[in-house]
Amino acid sequence: MARRGAQAWRLERLVEPFPASDVTSRDGAPEMEHALAGLAAADVEAIWASVEGLYQTGLHPAIALCVRRHGHVVLDRAIGHAAGNAPDDALDAELVPATPRTLFNIFSASKAVTASVIHLLDERRVLHLDDRVVEYLPEFGRHGKEGTTLRHLLTHRAGIPSIPNAGEKLDMLGDWDEIVRVLCDLKPVHRAGRQLAYHAVTGGWVLGEIVRRTTGRTIRDVLRTEICEPLGLHNLGYGVPPERVGDIARNAATGPPVVFPATLLLKRALGVSLADAITISNDPRFQTSIVPAGNVMATAWDVCTWLEMLLRGGTYGGVRVMEERTVTRAIAEQVYGEIDLTLGIPMRYSMGFVLGGRVLSIYGPGTPRAFGHLGFTTVTCYADPERDISVCLMTSGKQFLSPRLWQHLSVLRTINARCVPVGSA
Repeated sequence: MARRGAQAWRLERLVEPFPASDVTSRDGAPEMEHALAGLAAADVEAIWASVEGLYQTGLHPAIALCVRRHGHVVLDRAIGHAAGNAPDDALDAELVPATPRTLFNIFSASKAVTASVIHLLDERRVLHLDDRVVEYLPEFGRHGKEGTTLRHLLTHRAGIPSIPNAGEKLDMLGDWDEIVRVLCDLKPVHRAGRQLAYHAVTGGWVLGEIVRRTTGRTIRDVLRTEICEPLGLHNLGYGVPPERVGDIARNAATGPPVVFPATLLLKRALGVSLADAITISNDPRFQTSIVPAGNVMATAWDVCTWLEMLLRGGTYGGVRVMEERTVTRAIAEQVYGEIDLTLGIPMRYSMGFVLGGRVLSIYGPGTPRAFGHLGFTTVTCYADPERDISVCLMTSGKQFLSPRLWQHLSVLRTINARCVPVGSA
């Protein structure tokens, strides 16, 4: 098929979808026998067909999906292009195929990875979840923040949801100490513990500095040596070395223009506009730095494996990474149905994870025991003990409230419908 080129539509910015068979890659980890996972071949193909439907919406230059059930990989595929087919790309831009080995930024789902590190260090008595931040970071206590605890940070109750004029501070990403200084000097918008307001990036940096001061190592190093290496995860970490920047799928602005009042909501949640957030995400300074709440780069397989470890109570492949009670505490409900003042909607949080729900859930309806996280804007990573599945859906298109988003929800609905709760089949 001849490439017609990327288009900017009057109502929506869309990429140019290619025939699915031409841009689907399965060269990652082998997909296991479906029967071992209690699925028919038709179940797996129905799930993938929903992903093809999502790709055909034109919202995403690249999509990757990994699904495990009963511990077996039943899907590990990618579709589209990691670079070259965004709405703003030149017609003669080089098309880089997306594969299961393509790295994606999981954005806010990084918070759950960071939470795993914190819970592991709590298990080892390096720190304690209900300790005050100032016990590790005395200078954080300025402007009335002396009562803030690690639990407050993990549950978005620390009162410092964003950094003013964050988009002007991109150069600061290379200076960790300066980031910490700015955070310590922030004035809280409310006293810690009193209100729920999603912290897009701030809480992660504070937690990362606590890790550095308690272990003498960066959170990047702790994640690598204590979680990734035992699990055999070679493509998951905070940022990438400079030589791997080209392995990351480029993010693209798609969908309809963001208009008022949605612009205010996004600015409140992200600290920058949608366009600025996308630009920052593709900047090598962001891609190579450590942003504990927002720049874990990984393949879908690696994220799915990390979730599988949590689903199995802290073990994977015969290796125990953390105690089962640590995982139980990490995913235990802390916030139920309270209006998040940043997002403007009711949320259900544990200490670091977004929890599912029986009716309303970012993982699709009928997922009350699911845990995981969403990433800007439709990266979806979760595990569901009822279905015995772990799922990572990576997307590179970034949009807000597109009418075509129903197809993203259709992917999740299809996964959950085909992977019925254990014991109900």
